[in-house]
Amino acid sequence: MGHRLTVFILGLLLATNAVSGQEPGASENTRPVVRRVAPVYPELARKTRISGLVRLRATIAPNGSVKSIEAVGGNPLLLKAAQEAVTNWKYAPAPNESHVLIELRFSPN
Repeated sequence: MGHRLTVFILGLLLATNAVSGQEPGASENTRPVVRRVAPVYPELARKTRISGLVRLRATIAPNGSVKSIEAVGGNPLLLKAAQEAVTNWKYAPAPNESHVLIELRFSPN
């Protein structure tokens, strides 16, 4: 249980720092995340002590929901967990669709 809490807190801290960057060509206003879901560290990755950074490109709909996610980089064992978590994120509403680059760091500690 303590391990999951550590991963949850680490995910929130890292997501807070990483979400602020947007890709070139994205809307100029950074949309705040109003609800984050921390990724669940995959059991196989934890057992094999795999860590690393996962980068995702997300399209955010005007209503703040995550419309689509594209993997930009990261260990394949960690990608699915990152995508599943970010799919459940909610952003502040905005007049237009926007694109954000999200980085999530996984660590087996």
